[in-house]
Amino acid sequence: MGRWRASLIVARIVSASKSINNLNINHNPPLRSPYSLLISERRNYFLNFRSFSALPSVFPRDAEEFDYSTHDFNRNGVLEEPCLENEEAGKIPVKAFFLCTSVDLKSMQAENSRYVIPQTSRSSNSIALRFRRPPWQTGVEVIENTSCYQYMVVYQYGSAVLFNVEDHEVDLYLQAVRQHATGLLTEMRKDDYAIKEKPLLVEDMQGGPDYIVLKNLDTDSIRIIGSVLGQSIALDYFVSQVDGMVEEFAGINRGMEKTGTFTMNRKKLFQLVGKANSNIADVILKVGLFERSEIAWRDAKYAQILDYLREEYEITQRFGNLNFKLKFVEHNIHFLQEVLQNRKSDLLEWVIIVLLSIENVISLCEIVRDSIGTSV
Repeated sequence: MGRWRASLIVARIVSASKSINNLNINHNPPLRSPYSLLISERRNYFLNFRSFSALPSVFPRDAEEFDYSTHDFNRNGVLEEPCLENEEAGKIPVKAFFLCTSVDLKSMQAENSRYVIPQTSRSSNSIALRFRRPPWQTGVEVIENTSCYQYMVVYQYGSAVLFNVEDHEVDLYLQAVRQHATGLLTEMRKDDYAIKEKPLLVEDMQGGPDYIVLKNLDTDSIRIIGSVLGQSIALDYFVSQVDGMVEEFAGINRGMEKTGTFTMNRKKLFQLVGKANSNIADVILKVGLFERSEIAWRDAKYAQILDYLREEYEITQRFGNLNFKLKFVEHNIHFLQEVLQNRKSDLLEWVIIVLLSIENVISLCEIVRDSIGTSV
């Protein structure tokens, strides 16, 4: 046994020295075609088996101790890690955009009627469209699955969520939305997400970092996921609007701290009041942040997806922060309204004082005139 092991070690050292010499000689190996590379890899695969021997050797008692995996070595003989592209290959990209403050869904539905997916609920603040992908993009010609289609869910308050759409195709879909949009934003907001579909999954869904795993992706799942992503990206816009108002009032307060007064006129204050009220109304009424989905109400698996995504995107917590900032804005608005009202009251008081003074002067003039006429 010892002599066999020694001869085996010597043989390995000799073969390793030969491979090193070959590497030192061929610094610039000739380029090979992918087909020739495939043939060489297959040939090397069979050459990597252990040589057979009639001498006894160490044999594992359990079959699980065998290592059936093949390892790839680079030119320097260093073990390379396996490629992780397979994990990204099974993901369906999801892109959410907030590009305007209102979309005419009726006109958009009439123009794209052949792509519209029929509604499964009474909700009228969104439409879902399905587009067939060319077979040369999907690689699927006979079997129908989710990868054969691209989906777009458009919401009345200005969000659009795209499913299975590549980056170079985004502008084409968003242009179709802009044709029916009003109040286009100068800076569009975007968020990315992903979906994995695993039919063998034991549960209906499973969460992951920046993606969700579903047992089956259907149109109702697309509507649920799109609703949360659309609300989230719209909430980001409204939070930025309120942040701007908070910063403006903070500047006014800093100026009052230095000078003891402020120069805002009544019109500007009323504009801020209207902006704050419209933001909170849009979040509650148009975005429907607290409306319960009928799809989730009918089926528990959709309710599970909805609750998970709302927790993942912290919808309730972010609305709480927005509400707190709006209360700060409201408190400042009330304070400034009182100051402006006091200014107006002071002005009226001075006007009354001036009028009374004029009236007193006129009365004195009449008394003096009457006294002079009586003396004469």
